[in-house]
Order: sequence, then C-alpha cells, then structure tokens
Amino acid sequence: MNDYMLRILNGGVAKNDWPKEKHLEFVKICEVYIKDLQSRGQLVAAQPLARQGVVLSRAGERWSEEALDLDTEVQVGYYLVRAESVAAAVEIAKGNPEFEYSAAARVEVRPLKAEEAISGYSYPTLKPA
Repeated sequence: MNDYMLRILNGGVAKNDWPKEKHLEFVKICEVYIKDLQSRGQLVAAQPLARQGVVLSRAGERWSEEALDLDTEVQVGYYLVRAESVAAAVEIAKGNPEFEYSAAARVEVRPLKAEEAISGYSYPTLKPA
C-alpha cells in the first residue's frame, strides 16, 4: 500500500451562492464518503481548508505575502489515502462528492514520497486511524 494525496480544487466562488440547506447536504455527503474510506482502511487523514490565508514567496532575501485569490480556482481541502496504485487512488478520488456538487471541481492525485533516494532521509508519516 502506498499513500496518496488527493488535492481537492474548486472554483473560488463555486459554493458562494448555495443556500444553507445545500451546504449542509454537501457536508453530510462528505461525512459519508469519509466514513466509507475509513471503514475500508483507505483513509489516513482528510480536512477542508478555511477560506483565508496567504501565499508566501521569497526573492533573494525579500519575503512577500499575497492574499489568496478566492475568485479563481483554490484548494478547498485534501485527503490522504492508502491505495495499491495511482489507478486505485484515482478510483477513490472519483467518489469524492465535489464532483456531484460542482462542475468546477478537480482532484489532483499524487503519490507521497516516503524517503529521499539521494540521502535516504525518511519523512515522518501519519498512521491511519
């Protein structure tokens, strides 16, 4: 089993006009998705991201902070999952409720590196709940 990050992306304003009831329905469907992944031993961690923060960059010795551009595509959350292959992780991602609720949704599926080949350094990892 390998660990994969499912980086959940959506249009910045995709959910702004939702009534409270639709947002609650979406959150409840996400809870079902999470519980299903947990029951199959595929979920390591999952969290939505708050709609605030900054983008930090550096040029030489100068640091810069920019506000998030919440009108464009933004990362709205992530899942860390366990799967046998990228294809299996993609299948897990296809079940994400974002796709049912937003035409702008996208999920980036990427394997996590456990260690650096050049130095042998092993990264700390989360253990499944």
